[in-house]
Amino acid sequence: MNADTDPLTLAADLLRAVRYGELTRHYERTLRDLSPATLQDALATDDRRLAFWLNIYNAHVQLLLDAAPEQYQDRRRFFGAKVVAVADHDLSLDDIEHGFLRRSQHSLGLGYLPRRADAFERVHRLDNRDPRIHFALNCGAESCPPILAYDHETIDDQLDTATAGFLDTEATYDSDHDVARVPRHMLWYHGDFGGRRGIRSLLREHEVIPNDATPAIRYRSYDWSLALGRFGSREADGSDTPRE
Repeated sequence: MNADTDPLTLAADLLRAVRYGELTRHYERTLRDLSPATLQDALATDDRRLAFWLNIYNAHVQLLLDAAPEQYQDRRRFFGAKVVAVADHDLSLDDIEHGFLRRSQHSLGLGYLPRRADAFERVHRLDNRDPRIHFALNCGAESCPPILAYDHETIDDQLDTATAGFLDTEATYDSDHDVARVPRHMLWYHGDFGGRRGIRSLLREHEVIPNDATPAIRYRSYDWSLALGRFGSREADGSDTPRE
């Protein structure tokens, strides 16, 4: 596939152009003009779909809010507006997050309520939900994780690194009271994480809680303050250090 029209390359290049303040019109136009067949061939696996849709989402949040930050005052309208063009389809940020990345889950269903999907969404959504996306998506808020450029060949390691970094700063364990405090995402997308059992398993995996602990789960408050430009300092290796 020609690199100039490879969807995965275009999505990563768009995100890098956004990061460094370069012109993005070429990438946006080429993504819009992709043929459905080209997109389907490129997004043949979940690793490819993850890398593509994460980069597309994060790039467009930054683009749109940098151009008109006042949109963030009405977040429901902002995330629901059909402003992202891919393969001649107009998509919203909600479509990308809840349709493609969360495999057609209702935005307010806590991960237990499916949403109606059109044919385009059914073709290009993930086969299996991956809760680690919630440590990779940046919606423009202060409480969001740093932005990385995801690569389908290394995305499993990148998502592990992003998850570990976010939990290291945002999840705590009070052994005296046997209480774990976790990011708000884990409440909003409870079913994505497999409920409390899945949350505890993830906390054990990342050594937030001891292997023999079954703590009560409490959810941290979420800071919706607008915070643009929070890119990881070393995209290739998944560093989660924001730039200044």
